[in-house]
Amino acid sequence: MIRFPSHIQSKLPKTGTSIFAVMSQLAVENNAINLSQGFPDFEVSGELIEKIGQFMRKGYNQYAPMPGVPALRQAIVRKASETYGIDYDPDREVTVTAGATQAIYTAVSAIIREGDEVIIVEPAYDSYAPAVKMNGGMVKYSPLTIPGYSIDWELTTRLVNSHTRMIIVNSPHNPTGSVLSGEDLQKLEVFAERHNLVVVSDEVYEHLIYDDLVHESVCRYPKLAARSFVIGSFGKTFHATGWKMGYALAPENLTEEFRKVHQFMVFSCNTPIQHALAGYMEDKGNYTGLNAFYQQKRDYFVRLMQGSRFRIIPCYGTYFQLLDYSAISDEPERDFAIRLTRESGVATIPISPFYQNEFNNCTLRVCFAKKEETLKKAADILCKI
Repeated sequence: MIRFPSHIQSKLPKTGTSIFAVMSQLAVENNAINLSQGFPDFEVSGELIEKIGQFMRKGYNQYAPMPGVPALRQAIVRKASETYGIDYDPDREVTVTAGATQAIYTAVSAIIREGDEVIIVEPAYDSYAPAVKMNGGMVKYSPLTIPGYSIDWELTTRLVNSHTRMIIVNSPHNPTGSVLSGEDLQKLEVFAERHNLVVVSDEVYEHLIYDDLVHESVCRYPKLAARSFVIGSFGKTFHATGWKMGYALAPENLTEEFRKVHQFMVFSCNTPIQHALAGYMEDKGNYTGLNAFYQQKRDYFVRLMQGSRFRIIPCYGTYFQLLDYSAISDEPERDFAIRLTRESGVATIPISPFYQNEFNNCTLRVCFAKKEETLKKAADILCKI
């Protein structure tokens, strides 16, 4: 067996296997319904798949340009303009990435140096803090308020010092399903400008927002957009998480630094998929109708759970629903989620790993991006607990 050289120290000594990998593996081992990891169990558009095949057969199988296929960058710019009223330059301010996680890591790597500090709103997606730490930065955590999962701006302001360089925000928010309001974005704009911070705005669920709410993108606020990386995801939008396709929007000066890192991290991304996405995005209905599509799934699952001992915590965006199990057990969230998988055959995600200190609040996250039959089977089991 090859042993880890004793003189090499781990850059992430306290980091173990992702909770998503752990719970998905448990689901496989126990033949459980997997509502844990955030991926759909229904098919990708046949039209989109056919377009990919067409471009493969036409010979679009070699390296794409480093920033991305021009047609796709132009399509991204059109979508941002039509949706948020902002005009990015497709040549200088848009970069296609190998998924949103890569885009976030690249943005952090481009800006953060040894000793810099980054504010992260928690509970937070589990890639944010490691990206900062891998680049020599330090993380300051600003917990969302409970209930409601909203940003405490007074607390966040107290975290700022002379070493603070960046804040990472996420809306619609994974794992809570909360969304930032227009007032939040106005406060973020003032906050970032006052303290001269770069903003990384994770907006991968931008088209999954419900109850007639509007996604308050950073793109809607010109002064804020001028200092922000806005991260998007084709995988989330088009039900194809395994393709790992995303993008970063940023002003030219930030994009220039972003691409310096991007070119040595992945250089370029899947060529035929980029061409296919550009064509598929010509029909705006392929993304503007997603809110109604997923709201129907959310509402269906919530109706199924009526009468259960789980308490439904309101979800306004993403395809995740939080369930409060405090009326059932006071077990730590990891323990309860593992037991639920093994004994009841439904895999979920505990919220505690999204906190730096594993804060327990008797809350689980379930993914409702599933077929109705999948949701019904899972709800039937959960309602018997």
